[in-house]
Amino acid sequence: MLSAAEVTQQAPVRQAPNGICYAAFGETQVAPEDLERVVQAVPATIANALTRRAYYFVPLTMADGDQPEIAAGYTSELADRAICHREAKLGGSECVFISTRIMQDRFSLAFEYFINVGHHFVEALGVPASFSELVWSQAKANTKGETSQDAWENRRRALDHDASDEKARSAYFEATFADAVAIYLLALTLDFDYTELKEREYPLLGSAALAERLRHVAGLFPANAGYEFEIRYRRRNG
Repeated sequence: MLSAAEVTQQAPVRQAPNGICYAAFGETQVAPEDLERVVQAVPATIANALTRRAYYFVPLTMADGDQPEIAAGYTSELADRAICHREAKLGGSECVFISTRIMQDRFSLAFEYFINVGHHFVEALGVPASFSELVWSQAKANTKGETSQDAWENRRRALDHDASDEKARSAYFEATFADAVAIYLLALTLDFDYTELKEREYPLLGSAALAERLRHVAGLFPANAGYEFEIRYRRRNG
């Protein structure tokens, strides 16, 4: 076990062509070329907002303690104590430690990284007004479902209070935007079925409404060279 500070001292930080700073430490079981492909998927227009921040891909990040503790390898006992990610401010920079060994596949790892990127962009620059207008029009039209539990719960609160509660609406816009950014980046990185994001606690946003949000995000943040955004609809039988 190492402290987060020790990991930052031992793991050399690289800067991807898009400007994202990242490092790998320990037995991550992620090929360097696969990790670089995931990191570089973030459009430079998003990456530019993530200054003084570095993403560390480590085997396991522990949940207990005031500061993150990092396991350089994997054991089932340590995995039971680990969480998906922890953040720490070290040396004037925001460091995000992402546990690679509790992710089942490249899809899970990429989405964990991308959802962090989405939230960090919101923290830095907020939500574009045009996106807020889009999702609010969908919510007011009673569009089915949402993209995450947070988005679903904040949407219900925002609609219950309507325009009288700006805090509820802001929380809704932030959750939906971070989700949309993460799903957009995931679509740039690999082919996946949108229903893979389904959780039991809430109904999933309809595909047409999601496509509208993703196209809007793609217009705001065009893909880097070597990445392509495409939406495909599955044909129904019969």
